Amino acid sequence: MTTFPDTPAFTGFNTPSRVEADVQDLNVVGEIPKEMHGAFYRVQPEHQYPPKLGDDIAFNGDGMISMFRFRDGRVDFTQRWAKTDKWKLENAAGKALFGAYRNPLTDDDSVKGKIRGTANTNAYIHGGRLYALKEDSPALVMDPVTLETRGYTDFDGKMKGETFTAHPKTDPATGNLCGFGYASKGILTRDMTYYEISPEGELLYDVWFETPYYCMMHDFAITPDYALFSVMPMTSSWERLEAGKPHFGFDTSLPTYLAVMPRKPGTTADDIRWFKGGNCFTAHVMNAHQDGSKLVLDLPVAANNMMPFFPDINDAPFDPVAGSTYLTRWTVDLNQNEEEYRSERLSDMIGEFPRIDDRFAGTRNRYGWMVVIDPSQPVELKGGSAGGWVMNTLGFVDLETGEEQKWWAGPVSSIQEPCFVPRSPDAAEGDGWIVMVCNRLETRSSDLLIFEATNIAKGPIATINIPVRLRFGLHGNWADASQIKALDQAA
Repeated sequence: MTTFPDTPAFTGFNTPSRVEADVQDLNVVGEIPKEMHGAFYRVQPEHQYPPKLGDDIAFNGDGMISMFRFRDGRVDFTQRWAKTDKWKLENAAGKALFGAYRNPLTDDDSVKGKIRGTANTNAYIHGGRLYALKEDSPALVMDPVTLETRGYTDFDGKMKGETFTAHPKTDPATGNLCGFGYASKGILTRDMTYYEISPEGELLYDVWFETPYYCMMHDFAITPDYALFSVMPMTSSWERLEAGKPHFGFDTSLPTYLAVMPRKPGTTADDIRWFKGGNCFTAHVMNAHQDGSKLVLDLPVAANNMMPFFPDINDAPFDPVAGSTYLTRWTVDLNQNEEEYRSERLSDMIGEFPRIDDRFAGTRNRYGWMVVIDPSQPVELKGGSAGGWVMNTLGFVDLETGEEQKWWAGPVSSIQEPCFVPRSPDAAEGDGWIVMVCNRLETRSSDLLIFEATNIAKGPIATINIPVRLRFGLHGNWADASQIKALDQAA
């Protein structure tokens, strides 16, 4: 008998749905721009079976990929499991076999040594391939049209590390996919690997190095010449896992680092420059760019841990005020002998999940969008909170003028990560739309919203009613139909 636990992670809006679907021509309120010709892919963690240990966090759910196919002002919806090795083993057994998040000590003996990845963090298109990604495992390849799972890839045997990031970047100049892995030699190791992959899927080169301490390395940034890694003290140890504690814990006694690595074949660990900063929390990045000898990195930063489900390593209580993230700029000058990065706040909005017009990745961008927590707005958590945060507002920043805009979703709604859709491949920066899933907590339903990208304050120009409830999701991306040959042929 399948019975999910009666806990906040599995009730209310977070009740498992486990639905695979094909629905044509979704209901639309408003008008979808005819120029939107392509697909929006996103992923949510969704437990296939009740957790082995009685309760669990969302981050440990199996990946469920959603695709919204846009053409001629219409939208079709497809949703499929990302059928990882873990998913297949548990599906065959009819129950959960893998235990706590990133803790192989809690797994059933029958799956010891198997890949534990869930492919639940990002859905990313590159070179006509759809990658379902989770940072503790290799990249899972899926068909970008049918969402059929093809399996894990090691890029024809050239990827020697055990893990691949959930946040790769595509260099707009070369078309190369830039990625990395942490814990590359196994769980809890300090080993990292940087990878560069051609549009044809060939792994061109890698760079191996070590971080000052084992840490969650969730995101990074590129410029034309460098890769930038923020090292923050969300760390772990075998002692934590043996004690049954959450994998990660935040250590307020450790400094933060910024690693700057040249992006070129032949680079070694000795070529990396390390800059130091005070203790803080970082997870995602907005973008980075070069300004002469200076490197500029924009990212949300908090004074303390933002993630209550990964508690303080010394069991200090969670502090939501200190855990509030603000868009911040870190700057270093490679012509100077400085040992620390400089930091300045760019916005007073409490924001995370930052996005840009990805055609400007690694170059100076003017516009950025974020999911914002606006404490000035009323909140009624009817049906529960999706993900534990009250992310109730879409935020927009103009980094040239300082202009900011906000759009509030209402007292009984929360939002998921925004994604920019360009009007055309050669449109000016910001000329396009934002697509974003909105959680309707009271009715336990979901909508896909479309905004004019640089005028979000006026609200959505189209609301697409999704026929199934989409749980709290993490990341997603847009692919123009021309990026996926089969989609063009199906148009």
